Amino acid sequence: MTFARKAMLIVASIVLPLAQPVFARSHDAPAPQAPAPAPDAPRLVIAIAVDQFSADLFAQYRSHFTGGLARLANGAVFPAGYQSHAATETCPGHSTILTGMRPAHTGIIANTWIDQSVARANKSVYCAEDETKAAAPGDYVASVGHLLVPTLGERIKAVWPTSRNIAVSGKDRAALMMGGHRIDEVYWWKGKGFVTLEGQTVGRVALQQNAATGAVLAAGDAGYALPDYCAPRDHAISAGAVTVGTGRFALPAGDANRFRASPRLDRAVLDLATRLVDADRLGRGVSPDVLAVSLSATDYIGHGFGTEGAEMCIQLHQLDSALGDFFAALDARGIDYGVVLTADHGGFDMPERLRQQALPQAERADVALLPKALSERVGAKLGLDPAGLFQADGAAGDVWVRRDLTAAQKAAAMAAAREDLLGHPQVAAVFAADELGATPMPKGSPETWSLIQRARASFYAPRSGDFVVLLKRGVMAMPVPGPGYVATHGSPWDYDRRVPILFWRKGMTTFEQPSAVETVDIAPTLAAWVGLKLPPDTFDGRCLDLDAGPGTTCGVQP
Repeated sequence: MTFARKAMLIVASIVLPLAQPVFARSHDAPAPQAPAPAPDAPRLVIAIAVDQFSADLFAQYRSHFTGGLARLANGAVFPAGYQSHAATETCPGHSTILTGMRPAHTGIIANTWIDQSVARANKSVYCAEDETKAAAPGDYVASVGHLLVPTLGERIKAVWPTSRNIAVSGKDRAALMMGGHRIDEVYWWKGKGFVTLEGQTVGRVALQQNAATGAVLAAGDAGYALPDYCAPRDHAISAGAVTVGTGRFALPAGDANRFRASPRLDRAVLDLATRLVDADRLGRGVSPDVLAVSLSATDYIGHGFGTEGAEMCIQLHQLDSALGDFFAALDARGIDYGVVLTADHGGFDMPERLRQQALPQAERADVALLPKALSERVGAKLGLDPAGLFQADGAAGDVWVRRDLTAAQKAAAMAAAREDLLGHPQVAAVFAADELGATPMPKGSPETWSLIQRARASFYAPRSGDFVVLLKRGVMAMPVPGPGYVATHGSPWDYDRRVPILFWRKGMTTFEQPSAVETVDIAPTLAAWVGLKLPPDTFDGRCLDLDAGPGTTCGVQP
């Protein structure tokens, strides 16, 4: 049986038996004959993803944290976590956190991929859409249908049906990849408020949050004060026609785009999460609940302003404060909760600033690496129509060959493209799909993996490209910067792969483990934390023992 078929059967076995109205159940007791949770299990498991919160940012600002991030830094700290795959983007990264599976198994190979069989002119498919319901990717119906495996929240609900599985985020793909197919409530920011899945009703508490957020938007704001420790980062830097580095996030009245790319978005997501804790009585039943929270502002700010300016310094200061308020609200409610915080990927600062800060090799990808330019060169060489000969989302990552070619033409086109690309000084490697498919799934510590192993971890044959292009370290796959988009991520290098993984629960013994672990280790660790017993081959990751002494939090799995 293929993995894809096995994965679909696993999802169906968990989702279909639970296909009933999500608000029709009592939250007071588990279903008859359900096994009891671990006697010391937290009643609420909170998984927080901070989009683009690299291990580098955590290390750089750690000494300045005094709020929620400071609390988490006094738990079980894994400063060298890895999103171990090469496709370090939002959707693949979020898909690993609560599934315990790498993108090769979640099927979420990128934020977007090309599917030349879809019945629309634009063949680009967004990772969190139902492409059968949209004429174009920009006008889509949000869906979790592309995720091949269940999340931890779904697995917990399969055993304890009264458990709640709730997800909130600044992005639809983040909420859906962490929540999964069977979500009791899910909300994400869109336009000027929080929305939910098509066919579902935006609940009362989300409407209340939208009203509160609307008041902030309507009033506008002069911006944030610059913390003293941010002063060294407060200087202007230009990237093309854009100048950044000195922003304070002033909010013109009614400007939803400025609201989204500011610390205000994270605060709104956490406020909504707090409202949902109250409305759904999370952490107050006898079975564990799961609350997935993805905070997107760090990513929007990283893209729009880079990672080393005053803007990112203000963002992390405000994020630390907002998380502190969120945890204080939970404490005030007397809820027994456990937290994990990580990121979907890291990030790289804009090359223009990096070159001023002792990294002269930092540069933007050559426009010659874009699929249109590659198509023109190879098409001219082989006498093929260059229109759409190679299709991709940018200068690196998966590339698809136009499907109307004969087998011989396709082989010739791929060979010519590989020769062309490997002759470019910015290209580190080009791997064909058959090479990746023949490569065993990597094992061992992720910092030692070769480039082909990193690419293998995000290769899923039914969706991945005909070949994948990896750029050299320090080359950013963004040839031309513009307003709101001066820096990016998505490389196979450590600055995009390394993320912190922080666990915290009241009373736990603090320890720090600097050796590499993976984000796929989170789901099995949380499963053991609540006493969810699963077969040992359920996850790609392993349980991390959060007991700092001779005991173990991993228990004995069947």
